[in-house]
Amino acid sequence: MAVLWLAAALSAIAFSLATNVRGETERAATLSDGIRTHYLAEGAIRRAILTRLSRPNQAGLPRLPFSFPNGEAIVDVIPETARLSLNQGRPDQFVALLLALGVEPPRAQDIAAALVDWRSGGGALDPYYLSLTPSFRPRHASFQEVEEALYVRGMTPEIFHGDYRRDPRGGLVRMGAFKDCVSVFGTNSNFDVNHSEPALLVSLGIPPEAVQRLVQIRRERPFVNQSEIGQLGPLAAGASGRLRVGGNTIYTLRATARLRQPGGLLSDLSRTVAATVKFRTEGEGPPYEVLRWQDQAYSEVSQWP
Repeated sequence: MAVLWLAAALSAIAFSLATNVRGETERAATLSDGIRTHYLAEGAIRRAILTRLSRPNQAGLPRLPFSFPNGEAIVDVIPETARLSLNQGRPDQFVALLLALGVEPPRAQDIAAALVDWRSGGGALDPYYLSLTPSFRPRHASFQEVEEALYVRGMTPEIFHGDYRRDPRGGLVRMGAFKDCVSVFGTNSNFDVNHSEPALLVSLGIPPEAVQRLVQIRRERPFVNQSEIGQLGPLAAGASGRLRVGGNTIYTLRATARLRQPGGLLSDLSRTVAATVKFRTEGEGPPYEVLRWQDQAYSEVSQWP
């Protein structure tokens, strides 16, 4: 009996050890694949920059697929003209955007006024900020980062980052986020038709039903020139004059990568990185400048080459 109990104990120890070794091996493999996928996405960003520099006439392309020996990557080329400028936007534009995001009208008015107060020299809301714990003073200067809007009176994490709601089937659906609709490098006119968030399109006066149809059209086949926007007709409900293809000189390049498995199929593991890049004209010095880098970004890429 003693021998049997000893054998059972040793078997249990061996089984536990084998399970731990297997788990640690799989965890290490997943970590290794994650690092490799991250650098694959980073390489796709670099390749997209070179593509933009070598083929400037294709700057309006909204998506660039890349194939590498060890995987695939898709780079979304998002012009900053797809977002409303925090530094140039008018109060009525902020109000319209916040209403499109589902914010109550009184709160939308308060947040819009606070955004303008933050970047201006008025200081009407300084007593409010000084009464907080910890207290601070507003910048009263241009927004340097989108995240500064989180400090503005009336703004909440749910409005800034976006919330989730239940669909008729009980699943979670991500709602629009304020941070996805604004930028410190954005514009207040002529927004990019391929990447502007639905809430921003609604704030331009396009009916929600038309926005859904517009999003479906650009998902199936992105717009590549201005004449295609003119063919929208009543779909844009008079806002086609405020839509454009592409941007100026500042773009956000968002790369999502997946490794190729030994059998040729793509791994389920993906990583997304993003960079905000300013492309300079010839003779201005370095051909481009990376203004901001994000090692972790959100992407809804679902179609692969």
